[in-house]
Amino acid sequence: MTTLAYGVDERWRLTHLGRLLGHARRRFDERVLWLMAHSPHAPLALSNLAARQRISAAIVHITRHLPLAGARLSELAASAGMTKQAMGDLVDQCVAWGLVRREPDPRDARARRIVFTPTGLDWLQAFRRAVEQAEAEFRAAVGDAVAAVVLLGLEAYADGDLPPMQGQRPYNVRHRDQAP
Repeated sequence: MTTLAYGVDERWRLTHLGRLLGHARRRFDERVLWLMAHSPHAPLALSNLAARQRISAAIVHITRHLPLAGARLSELAASAGMTKQAMGDLVDQCVAWGLVRREPDPRDARARRIVFTPTGLDWLQAFRRAVEQAEAEFRAAVGDAVAAVVLLGLEAYADGDLPPMQGQRPYNVRHRDQAP
């Protein structure tokens, strides 16, 4: 692996908050997927796909954002901060793997809702266990006090009053548990 050389005056690019948050999120998601691949609770076919790295961290968007009651594609995409097209591609993959299905929306006969299948609900429970284990590993690595401060800091930052970007409300703690 090649290591890039940075001058003293440009090292800030390696250690700023955004970059560190990005690396931490990727590391966390990779660990969760590894745990899913080795979970006796995850549906076997899906854990095999995860073990062969055929499931990307992008699939985690559906697992994180799809409410148990289901959601329209546009709602799911907005919640995940993705385009409808990109979310549609992920939903197509998840339909092929048996995680979710499309069904008629009772509020609008023209619309479809994305809902978990029984296999998808099993995946969701295995995901929950993997997230809990990854969080416990984080706490063990940095200590309970640091983990608590990091969590409080991230919640405060995510819940901050940032100006809307291009007319959209920011993704934050107040909104993340609510369906759009």
